[in-house]
Formats: sequence, structure tokens, C-alpha cells
Amino acid sequence: MLSCSFNVMSAMQTELHQLERYLHDDLGVGVNTTPWRGKERLPHFLKELYGFAELNLLGRHCLLVIDTAPAEQSPAALRKHLDLIQTKQKADVVYVRARITAYNRKRLIEHKVPFIVPGNQMYLPTLAIDLREHFRSLRSDLATLSPSTQAVIIHTLLRKVEVRTPLEMAQRLGYSAMTMTRAFDELEAANLAEVTVRGKERCLSFTGRGQELWTKALPLLRSPVNKRLFIHRTEGRAAGLRAGLSALAQYSMLASPAYATYALTREDWKSLLQKHKSITVPTRDSDTDEIEMWSYPPALFADRDVVDPLSLYLSLKDDRNERIEASLEEMMRKLEW
Repeated sequence: MLSCSFNVMSAMQTELHQLERYLHDDLGVGVNTTPWRGKERLPHFLKELYGFAELNLLGRHCLLVIDTAPAEQSPAALRKHLDLIQTKQKADVVYVRARITAYNRKRLIEHKVPFIVPGNQMYLPTLAIDLREHFRSLRSDLATLSPSTQAVIIHTLLRKVEVRTPLEMAQRLGYSAMTMTRAFDELEAANLAEVTVRGKERCLSFTGRGQELWTKALPLLRSPVNKRLFIHRTEGRAAGLRAGLSALAQYSMLASPAYATYALTREDWKSLLQKHKSITVPTRDSDTDEIEMWSYPPALFADRDVVDPLSLYLSLKDDRNERIEASLEEMMRKLEW
């Protein structure tokens, strides 16, 4: 029990340090938080749920209600708790939590509940403050989605199974749970999905399905190909999955090209180099095949020995050759969304 209490206090102190730094960096004011001595007047369940501190912010006395629990309170329950706390003292009551989902932030703002997410967002209506630095910055930086986030979208579209939590998605795609957590943040910032909390888990829900999701996401999706090079044909057989025009010929009426194209990860390429020391050639000729190095494993969504159609489309969509454009359209028409 003592260990548990120590951990809660340590988490609260960390939260307060981050909050003080956030207020200093974003409002240009130095603040010092102190323990709130009036908590003994509160019902026992509130003292168990929250930590409390007070500070003076821009001339107003504020009581901080710090939530370090793994699971979020529902906005409705939180509103009742804060109203009850408000009856016990005259300060502005401000909810503080390290992370609040976009859905709950929106509902808190609708109910004019003051809150601070240190480093991310500050909503203090009595001070006319509404700062949303993190997600505004994240949205402005989202010229394209990261490869791992793109993999989440393609998995959802092709497998037609909506995996809800970072851990589940990590297990399916081979990424770390932390990488999938960042992918969920990107999807939320791009307005492609909403993230809610159920119990101790963050749960992802896309705002569109099938072709609607693809159309919304397409401006943010990029070619999975990081690099193209040429290799001796005899050394490239079965080097990877068929990609490029070799794959497009499998999905459409396009004639097979004279050379083959294979997709590999950087790790696969390094392994191939270990077997064949002098494998690359400077330009394409009659005895070469093409290698594409991908930013995510092409085998994740492959159909037998061919890369998936969505990644293939992204790798070729900027090619202005009319035959290729027509073949890509043919392939996409065949998809069952």
C-alpha cells in the first residue's frame, strides 16, 4: 500500500513539474504549485481519485485537480466531481491530466470545464485561454503520414478488420506498441480517426470506411518506395515480392515488362548483399532487374508473391505514362471496398 501511495505521489509531482514548465513556456509566467490543505473537507472517494494543488495564475487563485489514474473519467462523471469540489472552496477548479482523448477534450470544452494537458493543450475559459499547441502543430506538420501510420490504414482497408488498440495493432503489424500509439496520434490529428479510452486502453475508431477512408487519406499517403536500384538478373530471382510494373501486370491487362521489379525492406536488401557482394549495376540493361526498398515490409499485405494493390498504386500513381495510369485505374476498379 505504501509503495502504491508513493507511486501516485511521484506521478503527481511529475505532472506538476511538467505543468509549471508548460505555463512558463507558453504563457511566459513563473508559477509555483503548493499542496491544497482543504482536501480533508472532500468526500473520501474524491481524495482517492485525485491529487490536489493550488497556484496563482495571472491574478486568479486556481485549484488543480490532478488525475493520474490509468483510465480517464467520463466527462459527465468528471463534471459532477468538479462541481462537488467547487462547493468546498472559492478558487477556479482546473482539471489536470497527462493525456485526454480528442473526444473527451471536445466534450469538456462543450461543457466549459477548465483543463490543462501539460505540453499539449490548455483550456481556461475564465482567463480567455484556449491553446492547442500539440495537435495544431501536429496537423501543420502532417504533409504525409509516417510509414507505420500508413501501414495501419492499409491494414484496415485490405483486411477489413478494425483493430482497436495500439498493442493489438503492434502484434499484427510487427511494430512496437509505442510506435502504434504515435500512429494513433497521427490518425487523430489528421481527422481520419477518433481515439477514446475504454478501461486502461486507448481505442481507435476510423471516421470513414472503405473507399471513403481511402479518399480522405490519399492526400497524406506516400509511395512506400525509398530507393530504386538495378541488380544482375541471375542474382535477383526470388529476391522479394513482385512490385512495380511486374505487379501491375498481375492486377491488370498491362503487358509484362522486359525486366522484373522486386520489393524488399532495407534489412532484406542487406541480407541479399551479404550473399552477393557485387550485385548492383549502375543502369538498367537487358540483363537486370529492379529492386525497390520499401519504408514498411511489403510482405505485410502481400497476395502470394505480389505486393498489395494499395501500396502498388501509391508507388506508381505519379507516373504520367497513359498506359500505366489506365492500368492503375483498372486495378482500383476491381477492389472490393
